Amino acid sequence: MVNMNRRQFFKVTGATLAGSSLALLGAAPRQAMAEVRQYKLARTTETRNTCPYCSVACGILMYGLGDGAKNATPSIIHIEGDPDHPVNRGTLCPKGAALIDFVHSPNRLQYPEYRAPGSDKWQRISWEDALSRITRLMKQDRDANFVEKTDDGKTVNRWLTTGMLAASASSNEVGYITHKTIRSMGMLAFDNQARV
Repeated sequence: MVNMNRRQFFKVTGATLAGSSLALLGAAPRQAMAEVRQYKLARTTETRNTCPYCSVACGILMYGLGDGAKNATPSIIHIEGDPDHPVNRGTLCPKGAALIDFVHSPNRLQYPEYRAPGSDKWQRISWEDALSRITRLMKQDRDANFVEKTDDGKTVNRWLTTGMLAASASSNEVGYITHKTIRSMGMLAFDNQARV
């Protein structure tokens, strides 16, 4: 029998308990000290963008893998606020902070779809078909409802049956050009999401 005082007993049992717990959790001190963990964004491509949720238009940084060097499928792996953006200066609200879930959602619509009147099914169409359809319908509506003169002969050149809601993530310059384009068609119902 080994002669041991109380203090020595606690040292031996404590060290044994700690060592066996670490071993059970898979921690091997030699391996842990031998390798430095790699920074997860080291091999990513950084892209600046704008948060799509609300009219604040916060700047975001998206980090993606799969630039062809690693034979990986392109995928966004991290999104954070842009510290150089004048609107949010790197901060994001809870919805903006969870954008990665929005990007990888299986329910996210990625292509234009069309549902015929009376149908219960959506069918996928190309971007060219979608934009051509929108253009054609706008032209038909403008031709049918354009008001050139009032009843008393005043020239008004207005189109009252269609409106435009512009995106808030646009710059001032894009907003100005959008406003000029919409007004040149005679459309009076025009607003911007940033003000809504």
